[in-house]
Amino acid sequence: MSGRAETPARRRSDLLVLGAIALGKLLLQLTAITRYGYFRDELYYLASTEHLDWGYVEHPPLSIAVLAMVRAALGDSLVALRIVPALAGAATVFLTGLIARRLGGGRYAQVLAALGATLSLVFLGTDGYFSMNCFDLLFWTLAVLVLIEALDSGSPRHWLVLGVVLGLGLLNKISTLWFGGGLLVGLLFTPHRRRLATPWPWVAGAIAAALFLPHVLWQARNGWPTLEFMRNATSQKMAAVSLGKFLLDQILSMNPVTAPLWLAGLLFGLFARAARPWRILSLLYLAVFALLVAGGRSRASYLAVAYPMLLALGGIAWERSLSRPARAWLKAPVATAMVLLGLPLIPFAIPVLPVDTFIRYQKALGLQPRTEERHRMGALPQQYADMFGWDEMAALVARAYGRLTPAEQARCRVFGQNYGEAGAIDVLGRRLGLPRAMSGHNSYWLWGPGDFDGSVLIIIGGDRADNAAFFDSLEVVGTTESRYSMPYERGLEVSIARRPKMSLQGVWPRLKMYL
Repeated sequence: MSGRAETPARRRSDLLVLGAIALGKLLLQLTAITRYGYFRDELYYLASTEHLDWGYVEHPPLSIAVLAMVRAALGDSLVALRIVPALAGAATVFLTGLIARRLGGGRYAQVLAALGATLSLVFLGTDGYFSMNCFDLLFWTLAVLVLIEALDSGSPRHWLVLGVVLGLGLLNKISTLWFGGGLLVGLLFTPHRRRLATPWPWVAGAIAAALFLPHVLWQARNGWPTLEFMRNATSQKMAAVSLGKFLLDQILSMNPVTAPLWLAGLLFGLFARAARPWRILSLLYLAVFALLVAGGRSRASYLAVAYPMLLALGGIAWERSLSRPARAWLKAPVATAMVLLGLPLIPFAIPVLPVDTFIRYQKALGLQPRTEERHRMGALPQQYADMFGWDEMAALVARAYGRLTPAEQARCRVFGQNYGEAGAIDVLGRRLGLPRAMSGHNSYWLWGPGDFDGSVLIIIGGDRADNAAFFDSLEVVGTTESRYSMPYERGLEVSIARRPKMSLQGVWPRLKMYL
């Protein structure tokens, strides 16, 4: 779109600049890599590596397979666990700049796009701990870049690569289907629809489907647990979101300073004559946006994967706007202002501040902890609160375990009410010599109790009367406490239950909680 001259030296220079910004993003992530503890989902993911399969209740298998390799090579320390998402985040920043470059943007457009991706609060948060989401963002960004190549060149090779990228994306997170749906809408409503008359988009879809098939077969064998999980989460956990709130959350989650960039990209892609070949990208974004809004309970973060292409388009729009001689002097101030104004909100995305300092900072700005779920909040936002309390919980369970006789210890298990509690025992409790945990929550329910007879069980939480109804003896050892953890993880009784009144295997179907 820019018609700029391209030379090998210029190309190398552009890539070096993008590499420097990506490195800055990586270093920023590393400053917070061990400041707080394990995130709830990280404990669950680590536990899942002991049960490698083609699927899990909430997601497909790819991220767990990657974590299993990381764990085998580097261990399960916080550094080992979080270096991978930090690297994925740096790669996303680099690819965002490459998209701007591939769309015809010059150096300034590439820099703005990469800086926007670096300052995005949702990107920073996503890349701050191990989960499928950091790979989801990376796969979407890579898919956009390959899509641009496929549409521009018409080469079958690029369509084949796109199929592989989308197939791997599906093996990581089912929401990659949104990309496929948005792409179809974009193709239908732009001149690129002529591509649908060729076999290659359909071959790409077939490749993606073939790669995804093992997970679909796993879903069928296990009663389609993800569909049940999604129904329950939508009706019981997720709060209703209006269109206005969803829009506001987009601005806040992306960092308000990036809004002029990605909004300019959206409008530029829709209406600028120069952007007509790439209008498909704005339409893809709008299609996914409409789908999420129609659901009524979508998290703002669900749309994060669609922003790199808007940041790239926005970089080009701003570059073109400031290309006139009278405005050229604004280029450096605009980029500098975006960085300086964006930095103060970074503590809300990654824990760069000590926890007490963060709480004071949050209060000084007049902000309250937020969540997108139906939970009572404590002093911290949920993504930070879920990094506290697990060591204390494991220590209390260890105290209960120490009260058992050697014979009881040999046949003891631990029961957690949710996958965070069970994961804490399976990961942190291993260092304390604790037995394996079980739970009725999500994939823990699928993994089941095995042949455990339930004769001695350490129970975390639950109602005391309900627990006592299942056992002849219930001894309360203590209660969990952590001033920073989520309120529902505080004050939980840890009990030793002995001599079950009924078979655990018989009761297990009633304990299922896909949520």
